[in-house]
Amino acid sequence: MRRSVFSRVLGLALVGVLIATAAGAETQVTTADHRKFEALDKRFATGPEVTRACLGCHTEAAKQLHATTHWTWAFDNPVTGELLGKKNVLNNFCLATATNWPRCTSCHIGYGWKDDQFDFAREDLVDCLVCHDTTGTYRKYPAGAGHPAYEDKTFPPGNPKGAVFQAVDLRTVARNVGKTSRQTCGTCHFFGGGGDGVKHGDMDSSLTMPSRALDVHMDKEGLNFTCATCHNPKGHDVPGSRYAAVAKDVDGFDRPSADYKPLATCESCHGTRPHEDHAKVDDHTDVVACTTCHVPAFARGGVKTKTWWDWSQAGVPIDGKRVIKDADGYPIHHINKGAFRWDADVEPEYFWFDGTIDYTLLNERIDPSGVVRINAFSGEAGDPAARIWPFKVMRGRQPYDVQNRVLGVPHLFGQDETAFWGGGNFDWGKALEAGLQERGVAFSGEHDFVESVYFWPINHMVAPKEDTVGCNECHSIGGRLASLTDFYMPGRDSIAWLSIAGWGLVALTLLAVFLHALMRIVVGLRRT
Repeated sequence: MRRSVFSRVLGLALVGVLIATAAGAETQVTTADHRKFEALDKRFATGPEVTRACLGCHTEAAKQLHATTHWTWAFDNPVTGELLGKKNVLNNFCLATATNWPRCTSCHIGYGWKDDQFDFAREDLVDCLVCHDTTGTYRKYPAGAGHPAYEDKTFPPGNPKGAVFQAVDLRTVARNVGKTSRQTCGTCHFFGGGGDGVKHGDMDSSLTMPSRALDVHMDKEGLNFTCATCHNPKGHDVPGSRYAAVAKDVDGFDRPSADYKPLATCESCHGTRPHEDHAKVDDHTDVVACTTCHVPAFARGGVKTKTWWDWSQAGVPIDGKRVIKDADGYPIHHINKGAFRWDADVEPEYFWFDGTIDYTLLNERIDPSGVVRINAFSGEAGDPAARIWPFKVMRGRQPYDVQNRVLGVPHLFGQDETAFWGGGNFDWGKALEAGLQERGVAFSGEHDFVESVYFWPINHMVAPKEDTVGCNECHSIGGRLASLTDFYMPGRDSIAWLSIAGWGLVALTLLAVFLHALMRIVVGLRRT
């Protein structure tokens, strides 16, 4: 049954509002020129000083942020019952935030989270500038626990050959704050996992100023959506969670009204049957996620994504070299981090997904005899809550405690900013012992490496309709959905008895035609 004309009009109206909002984002005049605020016309020595000045007017902003996952880095999953947070969540990128606070919290929207004693109640520790900078000059120092560089310094720390991070002019940035942008959001989300495009695959710096071919919504010369156009914040709380994803939006349009709407799903703007005169395509939306067809590949903006990280190779030089790069300049071996594989224009892998994700947590026992799933999700054919979703699958090898059978939490960055991460003398035993002891776990003294996988649902880099996945790419033998064998798909599958019966009917039909023709010939000959 097709959408009513009324629903279509409402949907188009909402999309029109969003387009107008996005198109006017660059020219909309703000109600406040922060360059005229006396409180900001001074030299600031630290980030918290700037925040205290901001809070003089924005009195409730810090309190609002304190209630968000962006601030707590914790999520109480109502479906699985897991309390997820940076103290217990693991991955196969940088392995764990726990014990490595100063490095990982360089992406926190706060200042000074250098250990697990961080004061989450202090309002002046909120970093206003990282989200509201419009100058493009504000950068957090990579191992500064959320602080920018207050004086010129290099990274790695103390390495004269490292990248130079210039001191941030806090006064200039504070006097030129504005709305969030793709660039400010991307400061952390594009560079998660230690570098540009490393983690997600569908988010990297190419989305800062993308073309229509890369992302039809963020197209800099078209709709020009910012992240907040869809991840529409309310009181600084940004909707859209990878911990509790909406795999299937059955509500459809978030119709314009006086009530707040999060707009964080495709269906919020496009409805549940968006293809208008293509009813057969709309028949797929119950079982196929929008991005399954509309994101034919990720990491296609010119930035590669990391698809393999082997930590067992850390501390092992190759031909005396500490770093080896591929032809495009991407490191494929680093003495402090191990071996990597990078890929571009990656075709996603496809799985049934109902939005429920379980995580392997700190101290949770694993089975090292196989591949460890750092996160596991549910869903299957016939499940009304599940649809076929595209994923980036990150694979790698990481350390674990052999006797305790738990994934290792190595101490790679400490408050001295170096810990066991340098000098070419990487000691896994000491790193694991220090990391686990910090978390109150006794290291058995025996470690090894286990292969692992981590799954990231794909949501971004939405292609124009002319570049979507073609029907034959799935409805064919060996197509994109070849690994999903728990349902029948025309063009790919066959039913043995039905095929036999069908070919049998064809044979009988041909035989009948042959006999009929033969009889006509015989009868014709007799008449003559």
